[in-house]
Amino acid sequence: MTDARFEDAQTSPLRLKADDPEGLAVISALVQDAVFPITEMTYVRARRRFALMLNRLRREDPDHAGRDRKPVERVQSLLVFEEVVVVHSSGIDQGQKEMVLSLLALSFEPAAEGSGRVILTFAGGGALCLTVEALDVHLRDVTRPYTAPSGKVPDHNL
Repeated sequence: MTDARFEDAQTSPLRLKADDPEGLAVISALVQDAVFPITEMTYVRARRRFALMLNRLRREDPDHAGRDRKPVERVQSLLVFEEVVVVHSSGIDQGQKEMVLSLLALSFEPAAEGSGRVILTFAGGGALCLTVEALDVHLRDVTRPYTAPSGKVPDHNL
C-alpha cells in the first residue's frame, strides 16, 4: 500500500462562498479571465441578487496552466452576489447583445456596518458596481470542464 499523492486526486466542481474581502480575493483569482456574453448577467431586484453565468479558466488544476501536460480548460460557473441593492455600469453598452465580456478582477470597497460596493472590472475598461448591504458571494461550477477554444491562457503582458 502506498500513500496518496496530490497528483492522484480527482478535481471536483468548485463550490465557494465569500463573506469577507479575503474570501472575495480568492474568488477573484479563480474568475480572472472568465468570459461570458453580456446576455448572461442578470439582476433580480426583488430577490436582491445579481448573477453571471461565466466560462472561467480552471486555474485550480495544477496540470492545466498552459503547460504541455494537459490542454487549457474552462468550466461554466455561476457567480452570484446576494444582498445587492443597486447596480451601476460604466463603459459597458448593454444594448450590444453580441458583446462578450472578459472579467479581470473583483474588489470590495467597504462602507458602514458590513455594507459596501463590489467592483467587477472588465478588459477594455468596463466595470460594474454592485452596492451591497453585506458581502455574500457564491461561485459554483455547473458543467464539466471543457477544452478552451483558444487553447491558451490569456497573456496580459502583450
